[in-house]
Order: sequence, then C-alpha cells, then structure tokens
Amino acid sequence: MINLLDVLLVILPILLSVAFMTIIERKQLAAHQRRVGPNTTGYYGVLQPFSDALKLIVKETVIPSQSNKILFYLAPVSSLIFSLLGWGIIPFGQGLALSDFSLGILYTVALSSLGIYGVLFAGWSANSTYAFLGSLRSTAAMISYELILSSAILIIIILTGSFNFTSIIENQQAIWYIIPLFPVFIFYFISILAETSRTPFDLQEAKNESELVAGFFTEHSSVPFVFFFLAEYTSIVLFSCITSILFLGGYHMPELFINDSFINLQSIILGLKTCIFCFMFVWFRATLPRMRYDALIELCWLNLLPVCVAFIILVPSILIAFNISPY
Repeated sequence: MINLLDVLLVILPILLSVAFMTIIERKQLAAHQRRVGPNTTGYYGVLQPFSDALKLIVKETVIPSQSNKILFYLAPVSSLIFSLLGWGIIPFGQGLALSDFSLGILYTVALSSLGIYGVLFAGWSANSTYAFLGSLRSTAAMISYELILSSAILIIIILTGSFNFTSIIENQQAIWYIIPLFPVFIFYFISILAETSRTPFDLQEAKNESELVAGFFTEHSSVPFVFFFLAEYTSIVLFSCITSILFLGGYHMPELFINDSFINLQSIILGLKTCIFCFMFVWFRATLPRMRYDALIELCWLNLLPVCVAFIILVPSILIAFNISPY
C-alpha cells in the first residue's frame, strides 16, 4: 500500500503537469504569434486542458473495420505506459526517487527505444496507408536519432564514470556540464526534438504540406487519441527533466549559491530547470519550419553522427591527457 501511494504521489502531479503543459504551449504560441490564446475556460484559460480532455473522452471511438483491434488499442496504451515508466528513477531531491537505480541511464534509453513499438503498432494495426507511412517515417526518424541521443549520453557517462542519475547530479556541484559540453548539449537537444516528434522534426504527421493527416495515429480517436496525446507531452516533460539532470545539475545549484535553505527547495529548483527546456520545446515549434524527410535523415547520418563519434573520441582523450579520468 505504501509503494502504491508513492507511485500515485509521482504520477498524479506528472499528469497534472502534462495537462498544464498543453495550456502553456498554447499560450506561449499565442504570445509568439501575437494572438490571445485560450482565455475563456476558467481564469485566464487554465481549465482549457480539462475541457479538451472531456471533449475527446465523450467523442465516439471509431475503429476501422479491417484493423487489428488488439494492437489498435495496445499501441496508445503501451506508448503512455512507457512514457510514465521513465519517471520511476528520476531523483526529485536527495533521497526523493521511487528507485535510485544504479543503471538508471540504461533504463531510460531502453524505455525510449521501446516507445517505438507503440508507433509501429499504431500504424500497422489501423490497416491504413496514411497511418502506415506515418509510422514508418516516425520509426526511421526515432531509430536514427536514438544513435545521437545515446552518443551524447555516453559522453556524460564517460565524464562521470556512473550510470546513476544521482551520481551525475552530485558530480555537477562544481560546474554544470552544459558549460564544458555545450556542443554535446546542442546535438543532444536536437535528438530529443526528433525523439518526441516535435517541430522541426514532426514531418511524419503529414506526407506533405497539402495533407491534413496526423501520421501514425490518423485512425485513432477519442480515448486512444488522448493516450497518444498524453504520451507525447509526458515524453516532452520527461526529456526536459532528464536534460536538466544531465546538463544543468538537476536539483543542485553550483556550490557558490548553496546554503541550508536550498535543501528544502531542491524539487522546486529541478522543476524550474525543467520549465526552461519545456519553454525551448515550444519556442522551437513557434520559430522553425518543418524539415523535409530526406533532409532530416541526412542531418542525422551525414552531419550529426560524425560529430558525435568525434566527441566520443575527444572527451576521453582530454580526460586521460589531463589525468582526470574517473576510472
């Protein structure tokens, strides 16, 4: 019972944060585009996410007659479950984690890879050409940029000598990794934009600009669509949180600013850092145009991947040259 309460104490705030991430995105996009945005449902529009959820839930669930119904329902459920499972090892403060797993980074990368199956199941089970093409495009993009993501994380592991998130946070008390590893942060952030299918890497949502289709979940409606929607925004908040842990010191501030009052504010510090990257997700969506699919794949394999390999060789070489290797 105690373990169940611990899980609920983590999941419920996460689902609320995901709900408010949608309203924050709409308000921020409105600000970028000089519009008002949602402002009638609740005070300043804060109840708009709940209104949207209610509208989708009461809609009729339409299932294609020739679809594989088991996989059709399994796809959105699996996507949401894999997105939520990633929060199980996030340290919200000293000793504030459901599981302080020693191989936490490997767990996170494995869950990120398993999320591809939800995309494949959705596109194939619907028995629709648009959904199938969207799932193939999304899967190819996710697998390609998984290499970039793993390479950037490998550089962090080489620098710290640990797979544990708490150890990585503790190693950043002197300096945040975003400062010495700023080029690594750039291609890491590009990879998580592609992993979460965000602009400018959301081209799998349409074959071209003239088609109003939603990609791999074109045939999903009502509650299954809500699950995909929640899975996408849960992944955005999760990757923002992981980015703040890997590059901004997580719940820690640099030693120059640390005093006893910060111990009680660790979760708030992590939340504020997470909000910075959530803002960047929306900022890029409001600013950058969608890339062509061939440009997306070319950017990964011909531009980013060679740079990643170079940094994987460069970073340990510097550590060994200055005799500061953690091994």
